[in-house]
Amino acid sequence: MSEQGLGQAQDKMAAAGVSQTAIDVFSYYYSELQEGATGLIREETIRPLLDPPMLTDVEVDDAAAAEALGATVLIKLNGGLGTSMGMQVAKTLLPVREDKTFLDLIVDQVMAARREHDVRLPLLFMNSFNTQKDTLAALAKYPDLQVDDLPLDFLQSQEPKLRTDDLTPVEWPTDPQLEWCPPGHGDLYPSLLSTGVLDALIEAGFRYASVSNADNLGAGPDATLAGWFAATGAPYAAEVCRRTAMDRKGGHLAIRKEDDQLILRDTAQTAEDEMEFFTDEHRHPYFHTNNLWFDLRALRELLAERDGVLRLPLIRNVKTVDPKDSSSPEVVQVETAMGAAVEIFQGARAICVPRSRFLPVKTTNELLLLRSDVYDVDEAGRLSLVPEAAPVISLDSHFKKIADFDERFSAGVPSLRQASALTVDGDWSFGANVTVTGDVHLQDDGAPQHVADGKTLS
Repeated sequence: MSEQGLGQAQDKMAAAGVSQTAIDVFSYYYSELQEGATGLIREETIRPLLDPPMLTDVEVDDAAAAEALGATVLIKLNGGLGTSMGMQVAKTLLPVREDKTFLDLIVDQVMAARREHDVRLPLLFMNSFNTQKDTLAALAKYPDLQVDDLPLDFLQSQEPKLRTDDLTPVEWPTDPQLEWCPPGHGDLYPSLLSTGVLDALIEAGFRYASVSNADNLGAGPDATLAGWFAATGAPYAAEVCRRTAMDRKGGHLAIRKEDDQLILRDTAQTAEDEMEFFTDEHRHPYFHTNNLWFDLRALRELLAERDGVLRLPLIRNVKTVDPKDSSSPEVVQVETAMGAAVEIFQGARAICVPRSRFLPVKTTNELLLLRSDVYDVDEAGRLSLVPEAAPVISLDSHFKKIADFDERFSAGVPSLRQASALTVDGDWSFGANVTVTGDVHLQDDGAPQHVADGKTLS
């Protein structure tokens, strides 16, 4: 049945206009599933990464830094709709500060780096079918953003979800779009190839790519990092941060004992009986920020050697076809992580960067921080933390959707510079000019409650 399932999946992808490269990649992972691959990385096969170089110790002269940045393209992963926040457009169109969206601040960062270092620095978004139209429309107000004939974006691929019982493409007539899923951000590499963007960048004289999630405003252009990467001569580098108790779920880097190769291990690649090792921030002290660098020529050579299929480690993600309906058919989503490419580039490196380069927004908790006075945002779109440490924010389900969040902070978000933590349980709304100091916990009494204008919570 599985061979029949592969044929059905290939036909479905071809009919939808999916590239042959993407079909070949999917077919490889389908065979992995048939053979029972789980993608698990056992603890006994790895040892911790303990001593990466620190960006704070790196010294690169200004000329070398500018030269390296001038050979770099900035790629942002922009395929998400922000559905967990109740959005139906790209998350990057969400306002962060006044009328500036994530997209606006990213553009500000790029344009400032171009002026400061006198470089071209193309900005390139990897969009999904769901985000491309809205993103390109929002970028239309920046006529000077495009570099020469290079595009502003390219499309990631899509693949069918597979039934867990027979590995055939699932059918869901209620909402056929739910029959499809993205192949994880490991799709970055084959999509660069299949769209022709990789060749175009190399032909335009670019050598390096700096890649990060579009919702991480900390990962802006960095000439020192570019200079460090160029000087190493490495084909690939991963940015890591020191783990804390808050980072126990994030993927970490480790060293494979078999060949001393750097690898990435995610939650889905960890056996349940070994999660205690995975979540131990002392045993595995560095997590992957999902910021990375690679040599464009080295990637093209590797893709050519492997016929477009890098064979990144499989992530077998089991869900229901409709994530909101637990009774809908169980499916497998075949995924890969772009950070897993660290193990296929010989000589790959890691570098520990300051926490300021890791500011992702996955929930309204992080959005509240970015909209508050905890961060200053300068004219170049760069964020800087004002207090020594950001407060820990925990908002309950009344704030989960962006519309509900905005309604409860309609008069503006509170001042959080003097706060160490803010926990909100229940249906609270906030007036204007509210200040939070210390560790504050607003409790649920079963009815809507309001914090008055000018109130100081302590």
